[in-house]
Amino acid sequence: MPLYRRIARRGFSNYRFKIEYLPVNLDRLSAAFDAGTEVDLDALKEKGLVSRNATYVKVLGRGEIDKALTIKGLKVSSGARSKIEAAGGSVVEPVVDADASGGASTEG
Repeated sequence: MPLYRRIARRGFSNYRFKIEYLPVNLDRLSAAFDAGTEVDLDALKEKGLVSRNATYVKVLGRGEIDKALTIKGLKVSSGARSKIEAAGGSVVEPVVDADASGGASTEG
């Protein structure tokens, strides 16, 4: 048997640190929420659109939305963002603290 088949294959694996987002489409948001509602992770869990263990959710642009919703603290695709804003809603991105990311500080 050749040497390259006998040596164990090792290397980097990102599996333990991989972040998986649960998808939620606009048609489901439109059916579940009334106009003017603020949609966040807790509201999605309360309506049963995601499981209670969900941590990361991304709103995708499948379907149409005719209600003005405020999406707060969730990742949103560019297609979904344009449809939400066209319907009169808004998207508020989560605030990322630069000091909490563990990066090096430029101060003295």
